[in-house]
Amino acid sequence: MKLAQADYDNAETGCCAKLDATRWDGRKLEWKDKTFLKDHIRSFLHIPLNFGSVISRDHAAIEEAEAYPREPIWLTDEVSPWGSDVYVAVDRDVPNAKMERLSKCLLDEGLRRSVSKRRQVGAGDGSIRNRQGPEV
Repeated sequence: MKLAQADYDNAETGCCAKLDATRWDGRKLEWKDKTFLKDHIRSFLHIPLNFGSVISRDHAAIEEAEAYPREPIWLTDEVSPWGSDVYVAVDRDVPNAKMERLSKCLLDEGLRRSVSKRRQVGAGDGSIRNRQGPEV
């Protein structure tokens, strides 16, 4: 679907809806081969350098493919101080983009605790690995 048809509440920011953590607290998400567009963001000591241009490029490709899902999900995996992988949920493959399918990604401890204590991210092969994360 095109962005204008999606249920994205972007009126307040002009970009994306503000995070409502209560919407995710206690919620359990289970995916089987959920499709994501995967991209990479360059960083310097964990500070993103090209986030805006990467996300703009990705959203242009998703819009052209009419691949926006009903509910937006973005995941990031900070793989080093020099870069992060970003995963943007889509409802179909996007031409000329790297696609990744993730299965069994759970977020069931409450958003803030899950992010601060245990990040579950795709290992690139569709599996999930646990890793200690920073306090938020």
